[in-house]
Amino acid sequence: MRNLRLLRTGGCCPAAAPGSPQCFCLGVDSGTVFVGSQSSLVELDCAAQSVVRELSLSVEGFMPEDGSGCIVGLEYLPEHECVCLATAAGDILLCNLSTKQVDCVGCVDSGLSAMSWSPDQELVLLVTGQQTLIMMTRDFEPITEKQSHQDEFGEGKFITVGWGKKETQFHGSEGKQAAQRKQMEVSPAPSWDDGKPRVTWRGDGQFVAVSAVCPKTGARKVRVWNRELMLQSTSEPVSGLEQALAWKPSGNLIASTQEKPNRYDVVFLEKNGLLHGEFTLPFQKGQVKVNELIWNADSTILAIWLEELETVNSSPNSYVQLWTTGNYHWYLKQSLHFGNLEKNKLVSLLWDSVLPYRLHILCQGWHYLFYDWHWTTDCGMGENNLHAANVAVIDGAKVLVTAFQHAVVPPPMCTYELQLKQAVNQIAFHTDPRCSGDMAILDADNKIFVYRYGQSTVKDPTVRLGATGGNGFKANVEIPHLDKTYRVDLGSSTDEMNPLRLRFLTWLPDDSFLVVGQDQHAARSVLHHLTAAPHVTGAEEEQLSLRLSLPVDGEVISLCCSTVTKTVALQLADGWILKYLWEASTPFLEPWQTSSGCAVQFPHLCVQTSITRIGGEEMILGLTDRCRFFFNDTEVASNITSFATYSEFLLVTTNSHTCQCFCLKNMSVKDLQVALSSVAAPNSETLRKVERGSRIITVVPQDTKVVLQMPRGNLETVHHRALVLAQIRKWLDRLMFREAFQCMRKLRINLNLLYDHNPKVFLENVETFIKQVDSVNYINLFFTELKDEDFTKTMYPSLYSVSNDQPRHQPEQKKVNLICDVMRAAMECIDPEKYCLSILTAHVKKNPPELETALQKVHDLRENISPNVAAVSAEEALKYLLFLVDVNELYDYSLGTYDFDLVVMVAEKSQKDPKEYLPFLNTLRKMETNYQRYTIDKHLKRYTKALGHLSKCGPEHFSEFLNLVKDQNLYCEALKLYPSNTQEYKDISSAYGEYLIQKQLYEQAALILARAGIFAKALDAFLNSGSWQQALCIASRLGYTKDKLSNLARSMAGKLVEQRKHAEAAMLLEQYTEDYEEAVILLLEGAFWEEALRLIHKYDRLDILETNFKPAIVEAQKSQLMFLDSQKTAFLHHKSRLQVVRELKEKACESLQDYEVPNCPEFDLLSETSSVVTASNMSSKYSHSNSRISARSSKNRRKAERKRYSLKEGSPFEDLALLEVLGENVRAVDSVRGDVHVLLKQLVLFGFDEQAEGLQQVLEEVLRLMETSIPEIWTPALQQSSLNPVLGPNSTANSIMAAYQQKRMVAPAVQDPELLIAPKLNKNLQWKLHLFQ
Repeated sequence: MRNLRLLRTGGCCPAAAPGSPQCFCLGVDSGTVFVGSQSSLVELDCAAQSVVRELSLSVEGFMPEDGSGCIVGLEYLPEHECVCLATAAGDILLCNLSTKQVDCVGCVDSGLSAMSWSPDQELVLLVTGQQTLIMMTRDFEPITEKQSHQDEFGEGKFITVGWGKKETQFHGSEGKQAAQRKQMEVSPAPSWDDGKPRVTWRGDGQFVAVSAVCPKTGARKVRVWNRELMLQSTSEPVSGLEQALAWKPSGNLIASTQEKPNRYDVVFLEKNGLLHGEFTLPFQKGQVKVNELIWNADSTILAIWLEELETVNSSPNSYVQLWTTGNYHWYLKQSLHFGNLEKNKLVSLLWDSVLPYRLHILCQGWHYLFYDWHWTTDCGMGENNLHAANVAVIDGAKVLVTAFQHAVVPPPMCTYELQLKQAVNQIAFHTDPRCSGDMAILDADNKIFVYRYGQSTVKDPTVRLGATGGNGFKANVEIPHLDKTYRVDLGSSTDEMNPLRLRFLTWLPDDSFLVVGQDQHAARSVLHHLTAAPHVTGAEEEQLSLRLSLPVDGEVISLCCSTVTKTVALQLADGWILKYLWEASTPFLEPWQTSSGCAVQFPHLCVQTSITRIGGEEMILGLTDRCRFFFNDTEVASNITSFATYSEFLLVTTNSHTCQCFCLKNMSVKDLQVALSSVAAPNSETLRKVERGSRIITVVPQDTKVVLQMPRGNLETVHHRALVLAQIRKWLDRLMFREAFQCMRKLRINLNLLYDHNPKVFLENVETFIKQVDSVNYINLFFTELKDEDFTKTMYPSLYSVSNDQPRHQPEQKKVNLICDVMRAAMECIDPEKYCLSILTAHVKKNPPELETALQKVHDLRENISPNVAAVSAEEALKYLLFLVDVNELYDYSLGTYDFDLVVMVAEKSQKDPKEYLPFLNTLRKMETNYQRYTIDKHLKRYTKALGHLSKCGPEHFSEFLNLVKDQNLYCEALKLYPSNTQEYKDISSAYGEYLIQKQLYEQAALILARAGIFAKALDAFLNSGSWQQALCIASRLGYTKDKLSNLARSMAGKLVEQRKHAEAAMLLEQYTEDYEEAVILLLEGAFWEEALRLIHKYDRLDILETNFKPAIVEAQKSQLMFLDSQKTAFLHHKSRLQVVRELKEKACESLQDYEVPNCPEFDLLSETSSVVTASNMSSKYSHSNSRISARSSKNRRKAERKRYSLKEGSPFEDLALLEVLGENVRAVDSVRGDVHVLLKQLVLFGFDEQAEGLQQVLEEVLRLMETSIPEIWTPALQQSSLNPVLGPNSTANSIMAAYQQKRMVAPAVQDPELLIAPKLNKNLQWKLHLFQ
């Protein structure tokens, strides 16, 4: 689907040069050409447009003076910096034009007819006048010499395995008659054949093919030789084989020409000599001859030099044709007509070895030309037109047009073809988006043919339908007609023949044309703006007049026009971009500038350019032949193989075989650069995989198709997800629900997007949606795909993140239920009979499903039969419902409706045995209504409903009711069914209380029992729960005597003492047993000194002061001293050990700082070590064991967590264990200050000043020690690391490395960060006595 477009042309025509040229070769420097004539060797320079150096060969005697000399080979040798030249006389010369030196390195007495160097210039093959082949090295040392005409086939001779004769073999389409056909005699070479041998090398230089006229038959044969001149194969006899010979550089085919009885073909031979394919030249037999065939360097273009056969009264015309192949079809892409003037006759042509698409041509009048080509796709650029996606392909005098808007027709087929009289060189589609399918075609005669759509009812004979019509089929595609024919005449001299003087034909929206020409006197271009001249009546052709010509300061190598902004951009050879303002009253050129005012220059020559908007700024896009992609002068990617712009989208294919799509609307160049350089997410809508080597042909507007072409030539259509979603959004915004639904269904886009795109609009236009879709099956499909999630945030977030900036209102009702309700209501209003199945689907899809309602609707259908024939019957509705819901589940739901007719209707559709369900239903029918419904609910395990029905069945069924409550633990529901003053309520409460007692919920059980008046059981429950106040209340309700109440209080006091509730136990003994002495003793045990004193003085038992009180406070003082001493000793020990551990860890970290720990895969394990020598080993070991622990049960895990911080010396996390223990010491000492304060007051009250002062001093010393040690233990760096951990969710590799270098890794990475926080002492508590300060 690609055409060859002329990038630029150039050359030189020196004013005076000796003789007439015979051949030429290229120098290393671009623009340097060496031309050999009858008497001299000339060096041309295109930049200087003149002869730079000249070397006469006749003066040295190597060429005759009379001009009859002939050069048979010319090659530039870069290593020798000279030109190797071979003459027909047999001399091999090395000519250095810089030193004017000519060396004869060899001479063949019989003369030479050809000289050909291998591609690597390591070997040279000479063909002598005696038809011998001489192979020589690059130093002209002979390797071997062989006769060119050999009788044997060669080393690749075919082997016959004896499977019968040729006559018995399969002959394909020729049929059996081919077996009886006699071998035709080979006709000799044509009369115009010069008889000279032709030599061509394979691209790798391993083989060489020689075509020579056989002396026996007079026909040409092609023989293939290797580098040692060992014959490999001989071509099969080919009648009419001609002189042209060219081996495809890729190596698989050898091209030549053959004249057949009815046509003129280019034929291809394999290396084994057998024919392999051909294509026909567009000329009549005997009209032309082919002088040469030449392949370009990458084997994609075959150049053919043709010349008309001479007749009596006419001079022959010369042509150069460029042929390419795709999908096994050969296309004539360009035809260069050189006319019939003697000086314009071709001498030679060749392809550049470095630039594969540069063609060099030398004419008889010393006119040297070169043409640079590149591939392009000619397609319409509109957006809202039926013919916007047309792609035109040049094939000689035909233009093959494929309308991708209607059908994807694989090449070489097409939708329709346009047949012209001359070969086509350029195609331009109209740049007006409203008529972007109209075409302007420039042929080899510089005529422009304008084809338009519409406005004609007469069938155009030049337009013929292709793959879309014929054979009785009627084509639905509109075809264009020839509207006008223009002749382009720029007033140039006809003497100077330069085919393809005009390039970059552009059809502007105002129906004028732009073309680029070449200045004849300088290497610069001229921009011609052409407009139609007034029509002359009766004239077949119209004239295009020149509106103006603008000389361009440089060579224009690309031209593009924006259909949206109507801007024309020109790229010069030096990369500068110019803007042509054609709409101005006087059109002019100005530099293309960015928004900042800087001129734009591409860093590299771009062969494809386009104009688009990105971020609101108009930019020019460029793609080089080396896959470098530019936005203005910024390179955004270096792996792009093709690109296309469509609306606000940019599509690119990459070397990694992906097609990416980007929305440029709210994107910057930097964002695009990042997006193209980064790896896209696996499920990203912007990227999709494509076949290797795919290139974008076109994007179909107002559709989702992207047409790609594979390297072989076949087409593939993809629907890029980004384009699909964009188009769906446009359809939904325009309320075109049918188009959006069909596209989503076909391309498997989740249908939730219909609602999620704009919920408010969808709900407001539900009836429109239903009427447009107008299909019960489609609406059911929509229902079944609904989910309670926003797919613009989950499945398609990237393309909705920009467009939906405003927060959405979240409805209180769930999404699925809301849509089902709204659509069901709309369908019931529109046509409930038509949408019956969809209404059922809406009920079933809700959460929870409304199966009972759906079943009821089915039942109503059965009862009320509609007279409408198209209406859905109850049988069909039920069958559909069974498709949505499991039949057993539906049977249960139908049973739950208590409608036995409905149950039977469902059961009949199920696999159930009537012997099973009919007796069951008959039994139910005989029951009382409430008991019947209870039985059904119990069968369906709807126990709450069953209780409600059973409670209405009377007291005779209460025992069954109570058993059901106990079985299903439905006590709360049961209590609501009976009044609180009934016996049933009391029985349920009693059962409920027993149930709670079993669950050991004694207090709750007591409350339930007490409320129901079951006081005895309530008392036991209160006693078990420890609620002694409630127990005493219940005891009084039961009428307990004083003694019984005293015993109850004493037993409860014992239990309270066991729970270390001495104050409450003392209160019971004092108030209910009047045992004051025992109460005081309990208070002293609990250290309630002041309360004990109160009771002693209240009941005047001062004797207890001496017997119990004073000994108790002295004993408490001793106990506190022992506690404080033990805490102080442990604190000092742990503190000193922590200092040692930290010093050892710092040494370990310093030694490991420049050493990579082999057994420590995680860097943070260094922070978890505490030992010195085996830090890494132990941490690694601990991490492995910890991973094993994590796989155990939760009980073992908790046990492991308790053991995580061990105080064992050298264990992992020893420092954390020490921090934990030290914190516990501090908090324990700080917590005893209140108790000590109360004890000190009692000691002073009874005169124990010495003991009190000692206790106060010890506690004060311990607190002071801890207060001064806290900053040393919990250092500021340690506490800071707890706030900013080295390792964590916000950490980076750089922050971890910086922390390690700053030795912050001493701070362990712990799971309990509170260990790193210092405990705080309560300084607000005034516990000391002033007496001892």
